[in-house]
Amino acid sequence: MDAAVAIARSAARTEYSDIPPEAVAVTKKDILDTLGTAVAGSAAPGGREIVDFVKESGGSEASSILVYGGRAPAENAAMANASMAHALDYDDTHDDARIHAGVTVVPAAFAAAERIGKVHGRDFIAAVTLGIDMVCRMGLANQEGPAGWVLTPLYGYFGAAVAAGKLLGLDEATLVNAMGIAYSQASGNNQCVDDGALTKRLQAGFAARGGVIAALMAQKGVTGAVNSLEGRCGLYKTYHGGDYDPNPLTDGLGKRFEVINLSFKPYPCCRTTNPYIDAALALRREHDIRAEDVTEIIAVVNKPLDSHLLVYPLDVKRNPRTIVDAQFSIPYTVACALIKGRVTIDDFSEAAVRDATVIALANKVMPRFDPKLARRGITPGMLEIKTKGGTYTKFVDVCYGNPRNPMDMRAIVGKFKDCARHAARPLSETNIAKVVELSEKLEELDDVAEVVGLLA
Repeated sequence: MDAAVAIARSAARTEYSDIPPEAVAVTKKDILDTLGTAVAGSAAPGGREIVDFVKESGGSEASSILVYGGRAPAENAAMANASMAHALDYDDTHDDARIHAGVTVVPAAFAAAERIGKVHGRDFIAAVTLGIDMVCRMGLANQEGPAGWVLTPLYGYFGAAVAAGKLLGLDEATLVNAMGIAYSQASGNNQCVDDGALTKRLQAGFAARGGVIAALMAQKGVTGAVNSLEGRCGLYKTYHGGDYDPNPLTDGLGKRFEVINLSFKPYPCCRTTNPYIDAALALRREHDIRAEDVTEIIAVVNKPLDSHLLVYPLDVKRNPRTIVDAQFSIPYTVACALIKGRVTIDDFSEAAVRDATVIALANKVMPRFDPKLARRGITPGMLEIKTKGGTYTKFVDVCYGNPRNPMDMRAIVGKFKDCARHAARPLSETNIAKVVELSEKLEELDDVAEVVGLLA
């Protein structure tokens, strides 16, 4: 039996009461976090453009567009909101699976819920938990590493389809079809990262849109491949050459939910930069390091993939051409941390990435490869900072935001409020506070559309 069938069977049978309280708590945290990143992402390049495109496309006014207002077909609202949620690279990660999970699932679920109408908070939490579980399990099964694929959208089509399909009340066979339809659309590549293109953030939107479409088509009776994951031409054989571990796909299915292993980001940039930011902040704090005293910074990187994405081409990563370049740069983010004592949304604007002081320090960063740091997922990071007064080293094994070094709910609320202050259009303090309040008691809400309405 294909894992897609087992996952569909489990999803169709799982209800809110089957989900452990710990998983419910993290799901609620992730919903608020994803909404926050979408609100802040509305002001990022590409936000207004994708919203304009959606509004110009017309269609039924089923679901809300965050911040900008207006309504659109569910699939298009999901695309706009997910693209904005991914724009700052501030959304959750599953560190071991190396994937963003909520960014495709949460916008798709909200869009589907509004289309359906009067979706209870308990049903919404269950759908989001199941969608995130699918995305993370798919990432854990992958053995080859991302290679040329961006796994977030690639697997996000499936998670969005499961979440939307669960809300639509699809049975096992119809959920299997939804996953098959999702597979026919699944895509996402890393070339946009190499080229600093805005499609990096749009790919998450495409996946959210595709997942909603898959669920709606399946509901109409359209069939999709049954063996979409493990078949002769299924995803793992076609996209990954058969290099996968089937166990994570179904082990503990319906009993253990991978949402509990999500990490939340304290910095709006690639998660793999985060250990180096943590190290830079710690060294600055412990040794009062000043930028003018730094002679060289050695960033010890762990494997070729990370080197390629985050330190090579070295000249580009030291001197970002675009905001995307800066988001995927150890030299830039470390320089920001050392000079400013923080890395925030304000550090990723067209003006900020050309700050001469930051760029000068970024040009003192030199990568060094050490295979001993390599491990699955978000690997450790190490900085060696040479100054006029001495050399200081910091090794970070587990970066801030991981379940083993967590951001608590207070930190997530603080992040949400800061994100709200960066929205493309002002949001009232009353609405912001109300969203926090409703998110914390989401399981009691009769209609989750109330939450989206406060941000639209």
